[in-house]
Amino acid sequence: MTYVDGFVVAVPTANKQKYIDHAESALVLFKEFGVVRMVEGWGDDVPRGDVNDLWGAVQATQDETVLFSWVEYPDKATRDAAGQKMMSDPRMAAMGDMPFDGRRMIYAGFEMLHEDGAGSDCGYIDGIVMPVPTANKDAYRAFCTMIDAAFREHGATRVVDTWGDDVPDGKVTDFRRATKIEDGETVVFGWVEWPSKAVRDAGWETLMSDPRMAPGQERPFDGKRMMFGSFVPVVDR
Repeated sequence: MTYVDGFVVAVPTANKQKYIDHAESALVLFKEFGVVRMVEGWGDDVPRGDVNDLWGAVQATQDETVLFSWVEYPDKATRDAAGQKMMSDPRMAAMGDMPFDGRRMIYAGFEMLHEDGAGSDCGYIDGIVMPVPTANKDAYRAFCTMIDAAFREHGATRVVDTWGDDVPDGKVTDFRRATKIEDGETVVFGWVEWPSKAVRDAGWETLMSDPRMAPGQERPFDGKRMMFGSFVPVVDR
């Protein structure tokens, strides 16, 4: 079953092309190690939140852009083996310094919870990160199944929901701190793929009148701690 490594990182906006070049170089090796797909989403509309948000998650400054990225593997075993190879392959070290502050990058491994749509050319991404009560895993999957169908009907080509599996603690920040996680909760990472921003904007207009998206419905998570944003893919292969 597909396994996902999810990332959120702050990159100096002036380093955009350097970051893309760095990611493309790394992807050559990642593919060799078993990566099926890597997507780097450059922040386009990343709102501030009342409780938390993706800016705060990585302590981004005004001269930085928030990225929402993920790497897909065919299964967890391939991902774990790839991680070992990345740590020991001298070609990784030869790539030089990263064009961002890696100490503030948050990352984790996620198991697939629900997926709708095979996707196609991805031109725009909506990404979310939030905590969900661990006891509500099945209820959250059922909620995703319903909501994902609505997104697909309104123009999305693929919707993916994943469940935190390997969520490490960071020295500066991490997914747990970013989501203000409480005892008995699990971090989830999900995204919606759209063919373009125009299709996404039109889809959201109609989604707002879809009864499945109506406010006030009981949801198996605390929406106040949902972090989200919209991103343009700058690497996708």
